[in-house]
Parts: sequence; C-alpha cells; structure tokens
Amino acid sequence: MALELASQGVDLILHGSTSSRSLETCREDALAEGAATVTTLTFDVSDSSACEKALADIGTVDVVINNAGRSLRLISETFNTVPTKFWETRPEAWDHIIATNLNGPFHVSRCVVPGMVERGYGKIINISTSDITMVRRGYAPYGPSKAGLEAASRIWAQDLEGTGVTVNVFLPGGAADTDLLPPSPNKRGADGNLLPASIMRRGIRWLCGPESDGVTGARFIARLWDNDCPDDEAAEKARSLTVERPAIM
Repeated sequence: MALELASQGVDLILHGSTSSRSLETCREDALAEGAATVTTLTFDVSDSSACEKALADIGTVDVVINNAGRSLRLISETFNTVPTKFWETRPEAWDHIIATNLNGPFHVSRCVVPGMVERGYGKIINISTSDITMVRRGYAPYGPSKAGLEAASRIWAQDLEGTGVTVNVFLPGGAADTDLLPPSPNKRGADGNLLPASIMRRGIRWLCGPESDGVTGARFIARLWDNDCPDDEAAEKARSLTVERPAIM
C-alpha cells in the first residue's frame, strides 16, 4: 500500500512500533517509487499518550490508513494449522492484540480527525479481515478485534456524516503474505490459500484518491478488484453489500 501511494507522488508517513530495518527499507523503497517526501514515526498505537505526542506536530493529514496489527502469533506459532482454545490464551497476549488492532485505530484517528473536520476533508481507512476469520475456530481474539473495528468504522462514518471526512474498511479477502502469518516454506492461511501483499495496491490508490471522495461507511475487498474494469466499476464490484442489521450468530 505504501509503495502504491508513493508511486502517486504523495507526502508519505510510515509508522512502526519500533525502529527496524524493514521500516527503513520501506522508506527507501517509497522514495524510489516516487514519493515526494517520506517521514518515519515510531510509537505504540495502543498507547494513547504516545499517539498524541507523536502526532501533535505532524501537520496536515489527509488520509490515515490504520494498518498496524498484531496477529495470533503472539499466542501460537501454529495458530493457522492448530487452533488454540480461547481459555488457553494468555491474558496479556489477548490484551495486546485487542489494544493494537481495535484500540490503536481509535487512538490514532482521534488525534487527526479534529483537524480533518476543521478543514472539511479527510479519509480514515481501517484495514480488516474476512468475515469467516472473525468467527473462525481458534481465531480469538484476532477475529473479534477486527469485527470490533468494522463495527467502530460504521459508527465513525455516521458520527462524521456531513463533515467531509469519510471512513471505510479495506481488506485483502484472504490471508496475505505478510509476517502476521508464521514463516514457513509452505506459508498458507487457514483456508490453504495465500494472497500476495500487492493485491492491496489498486484498491488503496482508489480509496485514497479523489475518485472515492464522498464514499463512506463502505467495505471493500481487494481480491474482488477487477483489473480489467475502470476504477469506479472495479471498486463497485469489490464493495460488500451493506446490511441494515449485521447478523453475527
């Protein structure tokens, strides 16, 4: 996603919980892709004070992509092949996943939304997971953290109605090839499939661009983006149907 946006010549801010070679490599790659500027920040999104301090003087932010996440690797390195019972989960691991995946987007968004509302423009994009993952056996608390984020996104979109600030959800549509999955020569998601991380590129460009202005409270699946269609038509095909009253059970 960062590289796709960099290719559009944007001013980019990359975030990591700590300094790392991967963060620095992403910065270098983003500059090589054509980003106007690339700033790196390191702070823990689960810490509201750290978010406030890091973002206090960041300047104008037009788009926030809440992609920071912790996976079930905190609980088990075989979670995608051997389900862990919820009562076998260490409370500190449960807390850390919820704090990052659900509370983190709240802490970051509340720091930047007031400025967006004042300017009458902004976009919040929350990265989620597939429906089945939210309720898959052995996937607590990761699944519930994303279900909570999607519920929050729907509420935020209503709270921001009429302000010029939009809130949407974006997800791969299956397990993606990232470090959220345990490393393995045969790395696969629980369904046996694996999507390339690059599947997120076209959708994130559309969501961050002017073509999606005014679109809010929606959910888009990268796997369903039809590369043979014009952007707006492809986005419509990738959009999940809205239901008035979500059913979980």
